[in-house]
Amino acid sequence: MRISAKADYALRATAQLALDAAGGTPVKASRIAAEQDIPLKFLQGVLAELKRARIVRSTRGPEGGFLLGRPAEEITLADVYRAVDGPLINVRDARLTELQYAGPAEPLREVWMAARTSLRNVLEQVTLAEIASGGLPEAITLLADQYRNDVRIYQ
Repeated sequence: MRISAKADYALRATAQLALDAAGGTPVKASRIAAEQDIPLKFLQGVLAELKRARIVRSTRGPEGGFLLGRPAEEITLADVYRAVDGPLINVRDARLTELQYAGPAEPLREVWMAARTSLRNVLEQVTLAEIASGGLPEAITLLADQYRNDVRIYQ
């Protein structure tokens, strides 16, 4: 799976909002862009998509800016990802259950479904509140440790 710049920026921006807007004060896009080193114009487009998905909301005026659309404890990384990039794993824009392969490639459909389920199990387990606080679920830190300990990644 490839994480697009848009998804990466959306996740970073919403994590920043989870931290900065916890007190209920809107955060300006320019501040998020500066804090997360995201190009402002690109961020504005990402925030517009997140607003359409009701992940964030905005207020106008001199004290305006962006807030999360609901509590950070209720927004998962999967919610944010899907808002800007669609399904977690997509094969030629087809529903995985409708894919059909012939001969020895037939089991690939099951592999894609398993991969989507695995990714969903990770991204739906982590909330923006956990990202902002740095307190990840133990299952996630164990998977990250497994990755770090896998010698194949360094070869």
